[in-house]
Amino acid sequence: MDIIEMTRELGKLIQQEEAYKKLHNAEYNADNDSELQELIKEFNLKRLQINTETQKTDKDSEKIQKLNSEMQKVYSSIMSNQNMIDYNSAKQEFDQITTRIMTILQNCAQGEDPETTDYTPSCSGSCSTCGGCG
Repeated sequence: MDIIEMTRELGKLIQQEEAYKKLHNAEYNADNDSELQELIKEFNLKRLQINTETQKTDKDSEKIQKLNSEMQKVYSSIMSNQNMIDYNSAKQEFDQITTRIMTILQNCAQGEDPETTDYTPSCSGSCSTCGGCG
């Protein structure tokens, strides 16, 4: 079996992984949650309104502040929706697996021992760039 075929086999194994199935189930549930989808549309509309308002030469600071406040409320509603919570949790779990896989492959391509190389999570102190504490 050549390396491309083996990679395809790895892809099949990834798709059999429980975290993969969980992510796709959570994504399906989020996509089919009409309340969540309406909130996302509302959020995107508010963001568009803010962008439009901030690009005007005669900006209305009060209007921008009001739109920002409204957008934050919608965002909070989105992030407290159970289907969104489930999706984010499943995505974080699956991302940790794919990060580990990619790191092992990259390390091997750089000459590290395939039997011992691994991903070691580290904390940069910034949760915004975090793949999760593992």
